[in-house]
Amino acid sequence: VRSRRQRQMCIRDRINIEDFMDVIFYMKSWIGSKEAPLVEEFKKSYKALVKESLTTSNRTQLIKKCEEFTDEVIKKDLLPEDIVEIHKDYINTLDLQENDMLGTLDVLQEVVKGFGYSYRDYQRLVNKLQVHDKEIDLASRLQQTMLKTDIPQFDSIQIGVISVAAQKVSGDYFNLIDHKDGTMSFAVADVIGKGIPAALAMSMIKFGMDSYGHSQLPSDGLKRLNRVVEKNVNQNMFVTMFYGLYEEMNHLLYCSSAGHEPGYVYRAETEEFEEIDVRGRVLGVSQKTRYNQQEIPIYLEDLVIIFTDGVTEARDKKGNFIDKNRLLNLIRKYKHMHPQDIVQIIYEAILKIQNPARKDDMTILILSLIHI
Repeated sequence: VRSRRQRQMCIRDRINIEDFMDVIFYMKSWIGSKEAPLVEEFKKSYKALVKESLTTSNRTQLIKKCEEFTDEVIKKDLLPEDIVEIHKDYINTLDLQENDMLGTLDVLQEVVKGFGYSYRDYQRLVNKLQVHDKEIDLASRLQQTMLKTDIPQFDSIQIGVISVAAQKVSGDYFNLIDHKDGTMSFAVADVIGKGIPAALAMSMIKFGMDSYGHSQLPSDGLKRLNRVVEKNVNQNMFVTMFYGLYEEMNHLLYCSSAGHEPGYVYRAETEEFEEIDVRGRVLGVSQKTRYNQQEIPIYLEDLVIIFTDGVTEARDKKGNFIDKNRLLNLIRKYKHMHPQDIVQIIYEAILKIQNPARKDDMTILILSLIHI
């Protein structure tokens, strides 16, 4: 049996019961209220530990038993407040002096320590997740404010675009610029990366496009943007981009690609799709990269279609890729509609058959020549 001196030392080191209950309250708010069955064997085991604490002088062995008990309790999803209730109920059945009653708190304290360590680890994870959520929210606001794009209005063409993020922050980006000289630059990009770095990379690309002041050929535009990305973006982050320039007077499309998904031109006369086969390296790999350029004539009622890989690599609920021809046939079916209606129809069709667990950012851009 421990001496009065030993009792006093234990009491002094022991956590205050009111503070402990506060801890329990906060733990419950973090972990969530979950009804856990109070298994009889754990009640009996805990009572045995309390009894032993009143008689044993081998504190090391008692602590070890408390740790083993806590390990088993955690495995069974019991919560700390469940143990507190067991302790309170059992102590009330015993006829104990005040010092002995306080002595039983040794067991409660040792058991709760096991929860405490687990809880601290859990809280550390929660804190990291909270920081991550704040970062994602900030990145989302950056995209909404810095990357907003107005749809230009032209007499000869109609434009439809939809860009939907799979999560809060999108890795996709599009931009359209009316140069007020009869030309329009447009780009569809996919940043290989997420969060604030991706949002900042997109903002640099948008600034790079907007700040030039006049139209430029896509091959030159990609060369300049490639230098911006290579110098200012994390070395593990790359950007794919389809860059186009539409010339209204001659109805010509100039285009270049930096590792992006191939675009398509729907020919109204033949009702067939032509793949835009221009290719190039992704942005950000090397400053010395140069880009090829393709010149494509656009005729009355032709469509220009640009996707990101969230569309072309979408999977159905069985895990199979959605047939690209199925999407192109939808475009052919609704070719008479406004491009904005067409992109909405395609997006909704993908949603219906897509595996929701394999969603990716999706961007679809369609230009239609409505008169010459």
